[in-house]
Amino acid sequence: MVLGLLRIVVLTVVGVVEAYRRNEDKIVNWREVAIQTIGWLFPVGRLWRQRPVHSTISILFHTGLLIVPPFLAAHVFLWKRGLGFGWAAIPQALANGLTLVVVMSGLALFVGRIAHPGARTLSRQQDYAWPLLLLVPFATGYVCSNVAIGAKAYEELMLLHVYSADLIMLLIPFTKIAHCVLAPLSQVVTAVAWKFPVGAGDRVAATLGYANRPTWVEKARLTRGAVASPVAAAPTVVAKGPVVEQEVPAK
Repeated sequence: MVLGLLRIVVLTVVGVVEAYRRNEDKIVNWREVAIQTIGWLFPVGRLWRQRPVHSTISILFHTGLLIVPPFLAAHVFLWKRGLGFGWAAIPQALANGLTLVVVMSGLALFVGRIAHPGARTLSRQQDYAWPLLLLVPFATGYVCSNVAIGAKAYEELMLLHVYSADLIMLLIPFTKIAHCVLAPLSQVVTAVAWKFPVGAGDRVAATLGYANRPTWVEKARLTRGAVASPVAAAPTVVAKGPVVEQEVPAK
C-alpha cells in the first residue's frame, strides 16, 4: 500500500512539473490554489450548499476512518511490539463511539447512493462495494472488543477483521480510494495542467466555420500582469457558418 501510493504521488508530481514546463502560460495563482486545497480538505463551509445531510454523514464517516485505525490502543500496541515504537492512543470509549459512527454513517451512505438518482447515474460497482468493505473491519473489531462471544467465534471474526483490513490496504493504490493521498494535489493539478494551448481558440473557431470572427485574446499570458485586449477598431465582419450566414459586430 505504502509503495503503491508513493508511486502514484511521484507520478502525479512529475506530471505536474512536466505540464508546467511545457505550457507557455505559466501564470498560476498559488495563493488561490492553497485556499482551494484547504477548502476541499476541510469542507466545513461547503456542507450546507448542496445535499447537506449527505455531506455531514460523509464527514463523520471519513473522520472515523482516519482516526480509529491508527490511534486505537490495540493497534498502537501492535506497532510498539512489532517495531519498538508507538504513539498516544485515543480513549477506548471514544474509539467505540467513532466505530459505531463509521458503521452507521457507512450504511447511510450506501443506502443514499442507491436512493439518489444522480448518485446512481454516476456510480460504478466499486462505489457500492467500498462502503460495505470498509465497514467489515470496523464491525468485526467492535464485536470482538465489546461483545461476549465464544472462543471460536472470536477467532473467526478476528481473522475476518484482519483479512478484510489487509484487502483494503491492498486495493487502495489501484482504486478511487487513492484519493486519500491525491486530494492535496488535486487543485495544483487543475491550476497547472488544465490550460488550453496557444491558438486553441482560433483553431476551434476555424473548425466551426468562424475563422473570420474577431480574436478576443491576442496572445497567451506569458508574464504576470499581462492583460490581453480585444482587437481595437476592428470592422464589422460577416462570419460564414456551415448552415447560416451571421453578421458578427466587432467588440
